[in-house]
Formats: sequence, C-alpha cells, structure tokens
Amino acid sequence: MEKITAATIKSFIRKNEANAFLRVKSQFDGLTDGIQNLNGGFSPLTKNTRNPHHERDLGFIGVWLVGSSRDYFWAYENDNFIGFEVDNCCGNWIIAVKK
Repeated sequence: MEKITAATIKSFIRKNEANAFLRVKSQFDGLTDGIQNLNGGFSPLTKNTRNPHHERDLGFIGVWLVGSSRDYFWAYENDNFIGFEVDNCCGNWIIAVKK
C-alpha cells in the first residue's frame, strides 16, 4: 500500500463527497484548552457554509488538517465503512464510505 498523505485524503473527499460519512472521535475545546473525546457515530459529510473556502477544513464541518507534517493518517476499515483516519492537534476524525 502506498503512503497516505494529505493529498490522498483530499482526493478521497473530492471523489466521494456525495456519499462520504464523517465520525469526529475527538476535537479541540477552547474552554478546557485541550482535546475532548466525543462519543458520536458516523454522520453524512456536511459542507461548511459559514466559511466554505477555508483551506484547513477543506470546506466541511468536522474536517481539519493542520499541515506542516503535523497530520497523521491511517487506513480505516470496519464491518460497514472503509476510508481513512486522521489525527492531529485539533482532534481525531474518520472519513469513510459505506462498503
């Protein structure tokens, strides 16, 4: 398997935008100045209409890439979904499509 990069994630989102699902496992919380775990499941990928051209969120709510080699990527697969998991200082999320 070839190396997973930010370009891989961006391409996956572009190709699967209409049928992609997102699970935000953790995110940065300014009130506690740290990462907070979340217990949510997968939900359809949602466009960020408040700031649709922000390069770090790729135009979607819950997606966040920090860049400068500070994002970590893994292949993700369970019984129902296949995609990628992303971890960085802003949190941890999974972008996937149904099998």
